[in-house]
Formats: sequence, C-alpha cells, structure tokens
Amino acid sequence: MERLFEIDLKDYKKTDEIFRRPSARAIILQGDKIALVYSKKEKYYKFPGGGIHNDEDKVEALIREVREEVGMLVIPESIREFGSVLRRQKSDESENTIFEQENYYYFCDVENQLASQELDEYEKEAEFVLRVVDLKVAIQANDEYQSDNFFDEIMIKRELRVLQMIQQKMK
Repeated sequence: MERLFEIDLKDYKKTDEIFRRPSARAIILQGDKIALVYSKKEKYYKFPGGGIHNDEDKVEALIREVREEVGMLVIPESIREFGSVLRRQKSDESENTIFEQENYYYFCDVENQLASQELDEYEKEAEFVLRVVDLKVAIQANDEYQSDNFFDEIMIKRELRVLQMIQQKMK
C-alpha cells in the first residue's frame, strides 16, 4: 500500500522500546458526504476503524472496527486501498516507549441497514456517534480542534490531513 505521509515527532530516544499498534480505517463516501465517527464530547471527526488484532488481517479488522464503532456493515468486495499514514511519537502511556502506528485507509461501501454500536469505554466517554457529513464540515471541525491531550491532537491532525487529501482527490 502506498504511504501517503508520515508524522514523526522525534520526541523519543532512539533506544526506547517500540510499541506497534497498526490500524485499519474506512473511507465511506455516500454521495457528496462522508460517514465518520463524531465525538460529541470532544467535537472532532475521525474515520471509523481501529486497532488490528494479532490474529486478524487488515480487511478483517476494518470490517470489525466499522461495525463496532458506527454499526455499519462493510461490503467486503467493495474494499479498495487508499494509502497508509505512519505515526511515531513518544508514548503517552509507557515511559521509554515509542508509539508507532501504521494507519491503513480503505475506501469501502456499506449495506443499507445498521447494526448496534459496540463501543470501548474510552469511545463511550468520548460519546462516539455516526455522522454522515459534508467533507468541509469535518475538515473545519478538525482544523479548529484543540485539546489538552496532545496525543489526541496529533491523531486529529492526521485525520484532518487525510480528509483534505480525499477532498483534493474528489475535485
């Protein structure tokens, strides 16, 4: 898969341990709108998706994560690669650890019916909901997003940049 860009804060020591957490993320276009996860608490948008378990491939993780986060059912035959983004920075949870996340983005279509969400605790706290919005709305919200949590802020800046790339591709 083509690497779209990298975010490497270089705020760690080269001797630090590396914690890898690859993820799969869905780009679900619906007409001139896009289906995204919206945090009602934090007021940002992110692509549905999340961590790839050790026993999963990227596509399996994509299908599972989209169903869990927003209740949408991905049509497997519709999945197409967009690109990946590598994120590297000092871990916010473990001392002397580098957080490294390769985020794999896929275009995909979904079925018409919805299943129920199955959110993790942090997703419940962030009040994740499905929103189908104009790309400009999501871009503006993420561009204005600020947080006391620098780790989250970097994630949202990554999503902002991918949203902008999709907007360019659609022109």
